[in-house]
Amino acid sequence: MAGAYMGKILFVDLSKGELKDETPGERIYRDFIGGYGIGARVIFDQQRPKIDPLGPEAHLGFVAGLLTGTPALFGCRYTVVGKSPLTATWGDANCGGDFGPYLKFSGYDAVFLSGVSPEPVYLFINDGTAELRKGDRLWGKDTNETEALLQDELGPDARIACIGPSAERLCLISCIVSNRGRAAGRSGLGAVMGAKRLKAVVVKGSQQVPLADKVKLEEARRRHQRQLGGPVQVFRQYGTCGGTAQLTQIGDTPVKNWAGCVEDFPNVAAISDENVISQQRRKYTCWRCPIACGGVMKAGTGKYKYPAGAYKPEYETLAAFGTMCLNDNLESIVKINDICNRYGVDTISAGCAIAFAIECYENGLITSKDTEGIELRWGNHEAIVDMTQRLVRREGFGDILADGVKVAAGKIGKGAEEFAIHIHGQEVPMHDPKRFMHYAATYLDTTPARHMQGSYRLRPASGLEFPAYDRKSSAGRGEAHRMGSDLVHVVNCAGICLFGYQCMDLGAVTESLSLATGWDYDLEDVLKAGERIANMRQAFNVREGLRSGDFKMPNRVLGRPPPEAGPTAGRSVDIETLGRDYLVARDWDPDSGKPSRSKLQELGLEDVAEVLWPQ
Repeated sequence: MAGAYMGKILFVDLSKGELKDETPGERIYRDFIGGYGIGARVIFDQQRPKIDPLGPEAHLGFVAGLLTGTPALFGCRYTVVGKSPLTATWGDANCGGDFGPYLKFSGYDAVFLSGVSPEPVYLFINDGTAELRKGDRLWGKDTNETEALLQDELGPDARIACIGPSAERLCLISCIVSNRGRAAGRSGLGAVMGAKRLKAVVVKGSQQVPLADKVKLEEARRRHQRQLGGPVQVFRQYGTCGGTAQLTQIGDTPVKNWAGCVEDFPNVAAISDENVISQQRRKYTCWRCPIACGGVMKAGTGKYKYPAGAYKPEYETLAAFGTMCLNDNLESIVKINDICNRYGVDTISAGCAIAFAIECYENGLITSKDTEGIELRWGNHEAIVDMTQRLVRREGFGDILADGVKVAAGKIGKGAEEFAIHIHGQEVPMHDPKRFMHYAATYLDTTPARHMQGSYRLRPASGLEFPAYDRKSSAGRGEAHRMGSDLVHVVNCAGICLFGYQCMDLGAVTESLSLATGWDYDLEDVLKAGERIANMRQAFNVREGLRSGDFKMPNRVLGRPPPEAGPTAGRSVDIETLGRDYLVARDWDPDSGKPSRSKLQELGLEDVAEVLWPQ
């Protein structure tokens, strides 16, 4: 057996209470690297198309990467995979902390669960032995309480991925939380876990990840760490909040539910990096990370009380509950972040839902009668906190917002769709394509409205250059975007942190893959693997009956009409040209997004080609 993987995958049927191990063989690891690559391959094979993502036939996976739990720099991440109940597309959510490494230390590369348990349960894996245990006493507990109870029972070395009360109530923007604040946030996969009555997956073990050359890999790690550059110092000092004020000032951060600009939010310094870290108690680091971009906060002592140890809000959270809502009260955002982490809700979607509700209120589509007296006005931090608490509990008007802005707009009617900023049901992240054009094509990924799916803006590896394009034109970027996306697919699926990747050369990833596995990876191999992963995910959507044209980007995001003020004044995005060029570069049909038969065959996906192109 080659190195870097445990060679065992656990399959659990929750309806029957049956657990079985499978040893899939080398090819799936070599072809798909791990993470959502293996996840897409397995679920495509195991799950019928067009099933209910909250039904018993839906599969939910927790998948580590080839480099997760190895000495490779930043090798700490895992991915949750399944059909998204929020978008009805392929869904995946990436997460740090240390659950991923301990999944492998427990003896497994991945766990896939199907069925619905007749009662609440949790899955416990301990050094290669797995069992389902009763979870009644955990049901209704928040994620902090759940982790504490399980570690009291199983020991402090148990690592837990769990859901909060929001997922139990099938909130479609719910997530899965590890380490009391690291979230597999997007795609609404917490709701899938809740529908299965699965409260947690707990892993514990001391098994070693097999390595082809451990000594050389440790040496490479030390060398790669010395070579870190790019934004590494910003991440070390501030974490992701380091860009909040600057990105708002240059027009990258959306303001006032995508309808405003920095002039509408003049006090952006109040939620800037310096203010955030002035309230930081200590740093937090994911498993063996040399940057430690995370942090936990001092106790709230003002209007908003929260305990010492609440997680530092990330950039996306600061923007979603700050600039998007015109809220410059930092303490309220820390409080909200703690609420969302405890209840298990994606802060991007939740913040966007609150901003949507405020705009509906300001325009008379809803009134204080609908909101039970809560005055949803721009910048009213008290109202924002109150409504977020109702959202995570599905109480009152919060129940309308708990499934995201698309569902909420449908329930409100009266033209509320204009204020619902989403792509195929998922709220758009906090980066503006009118400022950085590459986000436009990235947001039309197989998992829509995702900012971490790669682009040609991230630097390639040494010895690799993206094809040249005219930076003033929308045309001619397709091949560069394809390559950038393929590279990031490999980084994500290998279990490498994308923030760490931004601080190093991709050559460090290829070298680490080679030393860990014993396979001789070069840049061509990496690009081919990334392309295979992209096509596997897309094949899932095509089989579901989805077309690329189904993913509609809101006019506000595109600049239609162009903004009249601010740093992006006069700008708009030609999404038709960007999208078509990308699909052509992929060899996917420019109208449907369907991968060509020849492309699938070239990538060794002959069986997938037969499904999409039956004779």
